[in-house]
Formats: sequence, structure tokens, C-alpha cells
Amino acid sequence: MLSARVSPILGSCHDARLAFGLVERDVSQLPFGSDLRFFVGAQSKLSKFPGGCSPSAGRGREIRTSSVAFQPANQIQRAVKAQAASELPSAAAASLGVLALIMGGNFSQGKPLEIIGEGAAFNASLLPKLTELEKPYKPYPFLSNRHVETIFAAFFRSLPGFTFRRECLRMADGGTVALDWPQPELQNPKAVLILLPGLTGGSDDTYVQHMTRRARNHGWAVVVFNSRGCADSPVTTAQFYSGSFTEDLRQVVKHAAFLFPSLRIYAAGWSLGANILVRYCGQEGDRCPLSGAVSLCNPFNLVLSNEDFHKGFNKIYNKSLARGLRRIFAKHAHLFKDIGGDYNIPLVEKATTVREFDDGLTRVSFGYKSVDDYYFDASSSRSIKDVKVPLLCIQAWTDPIAPERGIPRADIAANPNCFLVVTPYGGHLGWISGPEAPFGCPWTDPLIMQYLEALEEAGSDAPAFRKVQEDGGDVEVASESSRQSTERPGLME
Repeated sequence: MLSARVSPILGSCHDARLAFGLVERDVSQLPFGSDLRFFVGAQSKLSKFPGGCSPSAGRGREIRTSSVAFQPANQIQRAVKAQAASELPSAAAASLGVLALIMGGNFSQGKPLEIIGEGAAFNASLLPKLTELEKPYKPYPFLSNRHVETIFAAFFRSLPGFTFRRECLRMADGGTVALDWPQPELQNPKAVLILLPGLTGGSDDTYVQHMTRRARNHGWAVVVFNSRGCADSPVTTAQFYSGSFTEDLRQVVKHAAFLFPSLRIYAAGWSLGANILVRYCGQEGDRCPLSGAVSLCNPFNLVLSNEDFHKGFNKIYNKSLARGLRRIFAKHAHLFKDIGGDYNIPLVEKATTVREFDDGLTRVSFGYKSVDDYYFDASSSRSIKDVKVPLLCIQAWTDPIAPERGIPRADIAANPNCFLVVTPYGGHLGWISGPEAPFGCPWTDPLIMQYLEALEEAGSDAPAFRKVQEDGGDVEVASESSRQSTERPGLME
């Protein structure tokens, strides 16, 4: 039996950047057969990958294993060979390779999608344009295990790289959020798309940048909403953000409407960003300024998500996320000095789980008596029934962080504005499938764009500006700057 030790040698600044372990036994001793080579790291750099990716070169080692019932694709071998040591130490990469060998497989046969809501009249009118739904979901060979897919996407997905113009908006409470506008800005865009990354995520994340590139290629203006403290956005008050807090998003939508008064505005969110987006849509109801929204990898039920964080391999994700939260807090700890009240700053500074961080800080900041009260109230599953704008929800059956059993299927089916697609594989923020797999954009990107384009073509509602102008003037822009993003977020040591 493989003896592996999982060590917190890596960390994350968002919920798909994961810690992984060290393998203590030579892979060649595993009982797989003979003559299969799985490369981890390399001394050289590959100039080009499918989908235009160009990962950095790194150092590593070649691992020989024995034969298994499948042959890994040459692309996988090349990708792992070009894995950068600056991002993933060779021992951790070896762990990923071993886990893939043990738990992966050649799932060459596609599986059908689970679709709910296609019978609603409006959704039915969109279906002919959603051609991605006509195909079975076919996971990339060798990467179908939920953890392998999640980790592979986090470390090996290409990063398009953008220069952003950053706007820092001053919120009513004195807090600050950062909006990153990719450059050069488009002339005469057809619509506006706001992107909400996952927990502690931002404009540096690969899944965000791939969606940014696709939308811009279709003529859409794109802006990434970096929450307080994320992606190096400034923190100017003793309050971060939470899964329950929607006021910052409300102001961001308003600002975008003032900038583009004649255009419709849409939004897409991942993970905790998706949870916030769905809550916002439910709270706004008929007055929602958005013309449509897309939710991906939404935990929906934070109570269930928290339960799963404390089970098995998910404990690794939990520690990694807690480390990312601690890192952000440490940069702004001076704001909480001598804050008093129910805050437990020592617990926050030493938190090894997301729950500990939320108990010491988040639930207090937002007025909850307990963490469980916060998780229950923040769960966006409770908001689905109140959503009045078109909403596409995309989930993966194998998502280890947003459990499948938390999907509010009944409420989605009962709301004619909602449309649910559940893929049989995908992991968390993975979805390594489609023509650009395994290094290019997620399988979801073409579907998202088809959905948004179909909504824009339908064009049945007014631009967002008409819905927000009665709420007062534009949001204050505190500062502007330029920001280069050509590398992935750094891993925490």
C-alpha cells in the first residue's frame, strides 16, 4: 500500500489553490506493471501548449511507474514535464502524479448532463443556442477523479495574462473594493460582464482570466470585482467581506451602470462569489439591475459545505483556505488592534480551519451570534425562490467543496428564471474537458458565453442605469492605478 504523508507545504490565495502532500515511497514500487513513464517537472520549457498556453519551465524529476490499464495522453506528459518549480515543488507534483495513477482512469465515454429548468418557456427559447448542452460531458483521460481534477486545474491551467486598470471604490462605510478592467479597453462594447472570483480570489486567477478573454473576444466589456483585501485590494476599515454580504456588489453594479448607461449588465461568479451573486439577485428581486447571471461551483448550502470541509481529503482544502485567510488578515491586523467585543483575534491569527476564522472574525463583523447562524443565513440556496432575472447555475457532481447534495434542485425547478446544469465530473473550479483541455479554458466557458449572448440577443429588459439612477449618484472612485497580471498568485509557504 502507498504510504503518503499530506503536509501543508503549499497554500492558497483562493479556493482552488490547494495544499498537497509528499510521497514517502518510490513510485516504481507500486504494483502497476511496467514501462509507463509519468513525468513530473522538467529542466526545459515547452514553447506552446494547446489553447495557446505557455507555462513556465521548472525543475523536476522523471518518475517511472509500471503499466496500468490506460495510457496517459502525451499532452498530460508534456504538461507535467513543464510544471514550474516556482509554483509546485517536485515532491508535491509527484504526489499529484501518484494520485492520478491510483485514482484516475481513462473515461473515454462521455456521460449525460443533468439539466433542470429547460421546460420553462424562457429557458426553452434559449436552448437552441446552447449547443454545448447537446453533447455528453467527456472528462479528460486520466484526470476524472474529483481531487486530481481540482488540483490539476489549480496548478496547470494556463494564465492568459492581462494588464488591468484598477479602480478602488470607496464604500459607504469607508471600506474599499478594487475593480480591475483589462486593457486595452474595448471601443463600443455590446454589454458589460462583472466577474466575482471565489473565496480570497481575484483577477489573477486562471479561471477568471480565461472567462475575461472569452468575453472580450465576443465584444463584451469585462470587470473583475476583487472583494476587500483580495488581489492586493486595500482594506481601510475593520471589516472584510463574507458570504452573506451583498452591499459591496450592489455598489459595484451601480458604478458599472453609471459608466455604461446604455448597456445591459450581467454577472458571473464562482464558488463563494457565486453564493454572493445569487443572494444579491434574490434580495433585489424584481428590481435587480442585472439582465442575467451565471453561478458556478456555488456551495449553496454553507452548513453542508462546512460539514464536508472536516472530512477526509477535504481537510487539506480547509487548511489551505484558512492559511489564505490568515495571510490576508495579517496584512491588515493593525486595523483590529484592541478592537474588543466578541472578536477573537488570537483565534483568527492561528486559525487552521475556515470555521475558526469565521468564528473569530467573520460572524462577529456581520452581527451573527454563532458561526452556524452565519452559515445558515448566508446560504444562497435560500435565495433561489426570489430570483427574478435569468440565472444559469453550473455545478459538478464531483465537486469536493460545493457538495452535490446541497444543490437546491426543487427550488430551481420551481423558478422559471433558473436553469441548472450538473456535470458528472468537474471537481471544484476544474471542468477539464472540451477542445482546450487539459490546459486551456474550463469546459464551462463556451456554455457561459452562449448563455450570455443568447440573453443579450433577446434584449427584453432595459439597461441597468435606468434601474439604479433613482438610488442616488455614482460611487466614489478613491484611486486609479495600473496593475500587471502575468503570473499566478504566489503559493504560501
